[in-house]
Amino acid sequence: MKEASGELNMTLITVIAIGLILGVVTLFVPQIMETIQDTWGTTNETAQDAADGKLNN
Repeated sequence: MKEASGELNMTLITVIAIGLILGVVTLFVPQIMETIQDTWGTTNETAQDAADGKLNN
């Protein structure tokens, strides 16, 4: 019976840990996606300026 109880405890800890990780990821994904999109846009503008010969090096 002790062994079954230990397995249940580990299962519960694992489920709680996965839930916490998913919660944290859910909170930060919008910020990460916005940062990526902003950076991607800046990179595209810089590349276009370079292609047009508009960079001031």
